[in-house]
Amino acid sequence: MTSAASSSTSTPTVELSPSYTLPLVLIFAALTVLLLRQWLGLGLSLTVSLVIALLGLFLFFQALTIRLQFTATALELYRSETMLRRFPYQDWQNWRIFWTPVPILFYFKEVKSIHFLPVLFDPKMLETCLEQRCPRI
Repeated sequence: MTSAASSSTSTPTVELSPSYTLPLVLIFAALTVLLLRQWLGLGLSLTVSLVIALLGLFLFFQALTIRLQFTATALELYRSETMLRRFPYQDWQNWRIFWTPVPILFYFKEVKSIHFLPVLFDPKMLETCLEQRCPRI
């Protein structure tokens, strides 16, 4: 987590640290499926392992490059240093982090759209920032 003072208010800007848990679990699952296929002769296709592994690698790359910053007024999505999108809290209607034991999906609804993001960042800090800046309705 990185913090920097916000110029408009006393609420600091918080950048969430990346979490590689989800991508690594998918890559490990792909290897497990591949080994089970070979050792136990299961009817699982090589394609299943490849698809799971590619998804894991894609999410690993996203975890390396994508950053979320919570500012005083909005959630900002960055790729490296380039801001991709800004989501003002005033437009939010609801949010939720799915599967509490191992958070894998972050959902939030704005007035005009719904968003789903894989949890590629520190889930506890994500929930803390959401509760502080945009309490559930």
